[in-house]
Amino acid sequence: MSDSSPQGILVCDKPQGLSSHGVVSRIRRWFGTKKVGHAGTLDPMATGVLVLGLGRGTKLLTYITGVSKTYFATIRLGASTPTDDADSEPDRFAEPAALARIDAAAIEGAVAALRGPIDQVPSAVSAIKVDGKRSYARVRAGENVELKARRVEVSAFEVIDIRFAADEGHIDVDVEIDCSSGTYVRALARDVGADLGVYGHLTALRRIRVGDFELDQAVTLPEDLDDPAPGLIPLAEAARTLLPVVTVTRDRATALMQGKIVASRDWAGDSAADALPGTEVSVICEDTLVSVAEVRADGGLKSVTAFAIDLA
Repeated sequence: MSDSSPQGILVCDKPQGLSSHGVVSRIRRWFGTKKVGHAGTLDPMATGVLVLGLGRGTKLLTYITGVSKTYFATIRLGASTPTDDADSEPDRFAEPAALARIDAAAIEGAVAALRGPIDQVPSAVSAIKVDGKRSYARVRAGENVELKARRVEVSAFEVIDIRFAADEGHIDVDVEIDCSSGTYVRALARDVGADLGVYGHLTALRRIRVGDFELDQAVTLPEDLDDPAPGLIPLAEAARTLLPVVTVTRDRATALMQGKIVASRDWAGDSAADALPGTEVSVICEDTLVSVAEVRADGGLKSVTAFAIDLA
């Protein structure tokens, strides 16, 4: 490629206390480029996998934001907070007798009730827009915000450990969660507590997977941003995990880059062999991501997002 600026995907292990935008700012300085974006916000208190796109890698982020995710979390039973997590002070507390009656079976039951497709009411202190204004901004302005329930999928919700401290006013529950994009883990914590009648909020959250991007791929932000920057996941490698793959020759790649339609007889389907009309596929030539293209009704390919500037 003729462009020597950073191009690709980076998996970062976000530290606690730093916003997702703060991570983007540091990555810009570390790699010396302005074109950086991320594929899904983590709250400042959360840690773990934050997927970033650099250069033309930002064009792939739209295909990452909607994938499923895995979290480790700690739910504290016995108190609620305005934000449903530990970023605000508890405002309601369970009756000691009610908390003392909670056992492992009850906790397992409350967790099990939230598996599968559920209609979840997001936390009021969230970035969801209500009549053009962020919900959290309305709450901070003293408004009473009631968000509508959204259908989400909690494919796994497992109790890992329970630490009973009812005499201290709480029970801590470590859980692992697989869920669809748009699921609020702190709302799950709130709802487990509500089901048990003792309130609940999130005290720790670590994201360990976003789609096929996992924590063992993640880099840690250095203290010194003058340290050498790590390698990026190449665009073609990342695209292969996100979309069906089509391999084309150089002349067909050039045609796509020029906005021309490539006929069905001129491309070889890899994982895209049976792609239906309307399917978006990653088009690769000689290990270079050329474009994301749409399969037409006649089997041809039409580029919808160009990636390659030229072929080396």
